[in-house]
Amino acid sequence: MQIGDILDRSAIALRVGATDKRQILAHMAELAGRNFSLDAGVVLDALAEREQAGSTGIGYGVAVPHARIEGLDRIRGVFLRLDHPVAFDSVDDQPADLIFALLAPPDAGTEHLRALARVSRMMRSLDLREHLRQARTPDALYALLVQEAAPSAA
Repeated sequence: MQIGDILDRSAIALRVGATDKRQILAHMAELAGRNFSLDAGVVLDALAEREQAGSTGIGYGVAVPHARIEGLDRIRGVFLRLDHPVAFDSVDDQPADLIFALLAPPDAGTEHLRALARVSRMMRSLDLREHLRQARTPDALYALLVQEAAPSAA
């Protein structure tokens, strides 16, 4: 699975103003609702419920919220870059400004876990995080995410 298979350019937003985790999740839910023909309220509830079970802030200013959503036929992604980092109860206690949400069908099983692992691994790259923070357009963010996740030719 490639990042380009789950993330559409239209599901990327930058310069997002949010002051708390709930606003971030609501913005992601709205973006997912518009792009994937989902009920934004259902997406928000699922993301918030998962977040109550334990923070998805993985550190380095990154969070990877995720949830299983009825009505999806495959795993989908939403990416936000915030104007200002927001407390996300991350493992390193640092606020997050790069948020990559994964939404999966209820029956995604191990595919969902593989997507989470792939995004988490990718976002550990200091170079990628710095480039994502400097990108000026959603297209530039998309290109960085897809390029970083592409299998390297050895």
